[in-house]
Amino acid sequence: MSAPWPTIQFRVNGELRSIEAPPMKRLLDVLREDLRLTGTKEGCGEGECGSCSVRINGELVNSCLIPVLQADSATIQTVEGLASDLETGGALHPLQEAFLACGGAQCGICTPGMLMAAAQLVEIHPHPTMAEIREALAGNLCRCTGFMRIFESVLHATTHASAHASTHASDPSLEQTQHAG
Repeated sequence: MSAPWPTIQFRVNGELRSIEAPPMKRLLDVLREDLRLTGTKEGCGEGECGSCSVRINGELVNSCLIPVLQADSATIQTVEGLASDLETGGALHPLQEAFLACGGAQCGICTPGMLMAAAQLVEIHPHPTMAEIREALAGNLCRCTGFMRIFESVLHATTHASAHASTHASDPSLEQTQHAG
């Protein structure tokens, strides 16, 4: 007897995953409910706020608008995939460290989407200008801040943090920023 739903297979944060799900189920719901990757948040559910942003095959998308069947055979990166393997002593991504150090995260609803959009930008423009940062994050809404700390966090990560080295050593300038208040 065949399964009631198709088997959909994709790679999430480097791990091959296979699920049986209704083909039109939102990727956001599959990530959060079926795979327990709760870093990706739902803000508006309409593709307007960017909170649910993930990367599919290197492209930034709103996962609330993507039917899971569309992700079949894709490579997906969520906010959890930005950090190296924390369970084995890895480190946060320089953007994540900068958001912590500069106060770029407030309530946490928009933060995963902001981080994913910033990671997409930094991959294309490793040293973006403030104007490029503003443009890249324009599709993400934050109801807590005036956006300046978010923009400054991205700028800080790209100007102060060392490249995401294999040793993942902490950047002393980030620690100084934390202590400076």
